[in-house]
Amino acid sequence: MNDLPPLKALPPFEAVARLSSFSRAAEEMNLTQSAISHQIRALEDSLGEALFIRAGRNVSLTQAGEQFLEEVAPALARIERAAGRLRGSSDERLRLAVPSSLAVCWLIPRLPQFQRQHPEIELDLEMLSDMPHMSDRIADCFLTVRYRQRGYQSRRLYVEQLFAICSRPYWQQMQKCLKEDRLIEHEQPRALDPQWLLRFRLLSAASLFDRPGEDWRRWFSANGRRLPSDARLHHFSHMLLAHEAARHDQGIALSNDYMLDTAADPDLVRLPVPLMATGDEFHLAYKSSRRNEPAIRALAGWLEEQAARSGW
Repeated sequence: MNDLPPLKALPPFEAVARLSSFSRAAEEMNLTQSAISHQIRALEDSLGEALFIRAGRNVSLTQAGEQFLEEVAPALARIERAAGRLRGSSDERLRLAVPSSLAVCWLIPRLPQFQRQHPEIELDLEMLSDMPHMSDRIADCFLTVRYRQRGYQSRRLYVEQLFAICSRPYWQQMQKCLKEDRLIEHEQPRALDPQWLLRFRLLSAASLFDRPGEDWRRWFSANGRRLPSDARLHHFSHMLLAHEAARHDQGIALSNDYMLDTAADPDLVRLPVPLMATGDEFHLAYKSSRRNEPAIRALAGWLEEQAARSGW
């Protein structure tokens, strides 16, 4: 036990690392900034390593600081949870990091059911615009496609596939045009040739593959076709925007199962054309060392149940 660093300095270290600021850490802990700085210096002296790079008001972790935080943050969290249980508090708090579209369109509408089933768990959502390197500094659990990381284990929830959608009025317009061109004989055809979609406006979401038009290029390629350079593409930064444009009769968009349930949506229609697998799998990932924590096990079981009910 003689090798232990000054334990009193660990909470200030975690706070400064998480907030990237001595002043904000001092405010959160109700201490002076001078007291926080003194604790960090004592910790660095004890370890013989610089933990932070200080550049004016900007504070960032050194490589040694990153490694130390990866061990300290979960240990402090475990101590806090253990103390809460001994004090008679049964509440658990979990931070779940989730991509914004998955959170808004699929997870949040289902959260009231989770809260009814597990009132003892307080679930905080961290909205992600990209898929970060997983860390306790960000969240306890992650819904992510980048789930392979040392020290983490995961459960698969969803294998992504894209399908074409449009509004009901736009679908009626499409059928009228295809019938006039004698490509279909009756309304409500059971299948469309993918090439026929090029007769209409295609709504592209750059967020799918981080490149404008790449979603439709891959969709046509998967169906043995080529997206011509003169295709009528209307570009959007995010799938949510392309969806809204489709809902307002502006063209055909690509969607997936967590963004849209056409069976329950009165405005949008799933077109009778092939699906395209993107190669992405969404997993719930969490530290292997925390796999037996009751709150994480409850969340994982509930998410698997919801994924199964969604037909995934």
